[in-house]
Amino acid sequence: MASIQIDGIGKSFGPTSVLRDVSLSIADGEFLTLLGPSGCGKSTLLRILAGLEVQTGGSVAIGERAVDGLRPKQRDVAMVFQSYALYPHLTVAANMALPLTMRRLSAFQRLPLLGRLVPGTARIAAEIDREVTRTAKALGIGHLLARKPGQLSGGQRQRVAVGRAMVRHPAVFLMDEPLSNLDAKLRVQMRAEIKELHQRLGVTFVYVTHDQAEAMTLSDRVAVMLDGDLLQVAPPQQIYTDPEDRRVAEFIGSPKINLLEAVVRDRGLVDVAGTVLAVDASREPGSALTLGIRPEAFHLADHGGPGVITGAVRLVEHMGSDLYVHLDVAGMAEPLIARLLAERAPQIAPGQTLHIGIRPDRILLFTRSGQRVRGEAASSGASVMPIRERAR
Repeated sequence: MASIQIDGIGKSFGPTSVLRDVSLSIADGEFLTLLGPSGCGKSTLLRILAGLEVQTGGSVAIGERAVDGLRPKQRDVAMVFQSYALYPHLTVAANMALPLTMRRLSAFQRLPLLGRLVPGTARIAAEIDREVTRTAKALGIGHLLARKPGQLSGGQRQRVAVGRAMVRHPAVFLMDEPLSNLDAKLRVQMRAEIKELHQRLGVTFVYVTHDQAEAMTLSDRVAVMLDGDLLQVAPPQQIYTDPEDRRVAEFIGSPKINLLEAVVRDRGLVDVAGTVLAVDASREPGSALTLGIRPEAFHLADHGGPGVITGAVRLVEHMGSDLYVHLDVAGMAEPLIARLLAERAPQIAPGQTLHIGIRPDRILLFTRSGQRVRGEAASSGASVMPIRERAR
C-alpha cells in the first residue's frame, strides 16, 4: 500500500492550461475520487500519476518516493481504462496474465516453443497461471478464462480489466471512468463490486468520474475539479452539505440545487422569491446574496407568509416514494424544484398554487460572485421566522 502526495501540479498542452497548481494528499489505503465534468483535467491528473503524461510543473510522490521521471512500470501502480484496453485476439486468461508475463518472462522466454527450453520458464508460467486463476475466481469470472473479449458482456470485460490490474498486486489502483460504458443497472452492480474490492484489498484507489453517484457512493473523500482547478476535497456528505463555493454546490446534487437571488434588508432580513427570510446579519442593507436551497429542504405549508414560497406547479415528476415538483415563482427565471414525499403530497397537479416552507438548517449563502458566506447564523444554516418574531 502507498500514500500519494501531489504538489503544485500544472499541465499545459501548448497555450492551453489544463491543470493549475493542483496539490493533494491521498492517505495510504484511501479511496479518493476525482470528480468533475468532461475537460476539467481529472483524467490528465490520473495519467500524470500513472506516468503516461509528464507534468509541466510540480511533483508527485507515491509511497514517500518521488516518481517524477519514472516510467509507468516503475511506479507500482495499475490503471483500469474506460475502454477496458483488452486485446481481442487473446483469451481472458492471456489478457489477465499479460502484466505478469511481461514482467517475469524475457522476450525469448515468451516465444511459444523455444521459450520453454529456458530453465525456469515452465515454473514461472505455472505461477502466473495460478495467480490468474485465483484472481479470476475472486472476481467471479473463473469460468470465462478460455473466452475472448468479443464473447463477453460489458460487465465481464470490466471485471477482466480489473483482474488484469489485480494480478500485479500494485500499491495503487488508478481507475479512469471504468463504468461509463455500462448500462445503468450494471453500473450500480459494478459500483458495489468495486467498493467491496477496495475493502478486501485495502490498497489506495484513485478513481476518476463525472458521475456524482459513483463519487458519493464509493469514496472516502471526493476531490471536485473544474476547469483545471481543484475546488474542494472532503468526505462525500460534506461536499454535499457544506460546499466551499457555488460551483461545487451546483455540480453536486440531483435534482440540482435551487439558486435564489436575494437582497438584504435591515436587521438581517432578506427579500427573496416573494417572501422574507431571516439570515446572517453580517451583511449591509442592500447587499446582494444568492441562497442555495436543495430540493429536499422544502416542505408543504398550509398557507403563504414569511418564510414560505408560493408558486404555480409547472410539472410533477413521480419518482416512487418522492415527487419532484417544478414551481414557477414570481421573480425567478427558472422553475424552483422541490422534492416532496409522495405520501404527503398525493394531490399535487400542474396549474395548482402551492405553498412550500423551507428547512432553515439547509439554506446555504453565497455572494453573487459565488463565494460561500459563513457566519454565526450561516454556520448552522439560515433561520426562517416571521418578521414580528424577529423584531421582538
